[in-house]
Amino acid sequence: MGIAILAVMAVGVVLMLTRKLPTAFALGLMAVAIAVISGASWLGKDNSVAGTVLQTGASMLAATMIAVLLGSWLGTLMEDTGISSTLVRKIVEFGGERPAVVALGVYAVSILCGSVTGSAAAAMLAGVVGIPAMIAVGVRPVVAGGTILMGLATGLPLELIGWQFLSDAVKLPIEQVRDFQLKVFPIALIAGVAYILIETRRRGARHAWAVKVGGARSASRVRRGDASWYALLTPVLPIVLALGFEVPIIPSLLIGLVYALVTTTRPGQLSERALRSLYRAFDIAAPPIVLFIAIGMLLSAVKLPGAVKALTPIISSVSPSGPVLFIVVFALLVPLCLYRGPLNVYGLGAGVAGVLISGGIYPAPAVLGMMSSYGQVLCVSDPTSTQTVWSAQFAGVRPEKVMVSTLPYTWLMAIGALVLTAVLYIA
Repeated sequence: MGIAILAVMAVGVVLMLTRKLPTAFALGLMAVAIAVISGASWLGKDNSVAGTVLQTGASMLAATMIAVLLGSWLGTLMEDTGISSTLVRKIVEFGGERPAVVALGVYAVSILCGSVTGSAAAAMLAGVVGIPAMIAVGVRPVVAGGTILMGLATGLPLELIGWQFLSDAVKLPIEQVRDFQLKVFPIALIAGVAYILIETRRRGARHAWAVKVGGARSASRVRRGDASWYALLTPVLPIVLALGFEVPIIPSLLIGLVYALVTTTRPGQLSERALRSLYRAFDIAAPPIVLFIAIGMLLSAVKLPGAVKALTPIISSVSPSGPVLFIVVFALLVPLCLYRGPLNVYGLGAGVAGVLISGGIYPAPAVLGMMSSYGQVLCVSDPTSTQTVWSAQFAGVRPEKVMVSTLPYTWLMAIGALVLTAVLYIA
């Protein structure tokens, strides 16, 4: 039975890698197949395909889905109101003709955007103005795109949506997820700053098109008016509320939304802007929400008693024991989270994490650390991730070039987080 389940997972990976099926569809079909192989009945309330996998599984990550929608809504507001572009322009004006300073400034804005929402939406918030500005002062296009992505990865440990997802996936309290992610943040920050300082030493040619693109977009924003200084606090507010005042994630995001609307919009236009940005947010949030529905189904399937009984002996036999082997083995396996591979935490990797926890192979906090480590790499260096594709294409390079440029640094990020995990949670 265990071999049959692993075969289903292997087929699912092939279908995702070859783009024969979208990731969400492949994960959903895998969940049903695993449940059937595990001996689950089709109908019934307990341990059934319909009741456990499809019904309960689809809503397992409901809190994460709501957070994704609210984060996407806040991101669209930051774009519509000029908050993100104003932040980037102020940094560029301060940096002047110094490529490293400009890149570090755009990187800082990318961290803020990444802490609000992930995927291509965050890359666009910082990159639409930031990438042309960096190229204009001589930063190579591949590094300009990589800088945006490294900022998103550094902001990922502060992303409230990410906290909610990891909490739901490994069934740990938000507070425990938050505390671990805050420890990961300095590791990501050091790697991100090192990437910029090292890679910007190799100057690229100045491009007139970058100046024109940046100038045209800047002029458009100026005509609409720059965001006020107090509106620029919008991306920080939800983090401060969640960290400093322990406000739950969804209320923190809602307060950030209201603050963004009130500080940037005339009273008579509040309703129109709120609805318009919400409609756009649905378009942005729909793909990840569908993915999280499928991930919830897969998590429910691999936690069925039959699946746990079948997979635990196999996974236990190949899982490293002890802190040193844990670090070495999972560090070597980092590439398996790329190209929608089996350790992609927003794909089959979530199912693997479920097996590791339900089978008692590792404690849940250790699995949290592993997922967080791979998430740092996936956010930046996966050529199939939407944010990587957008950033590379907007900078005028192939996503694979961005992967080659950033992977040494994100791999070190992952190793640092794995070391942290081993020290804290592996006996």
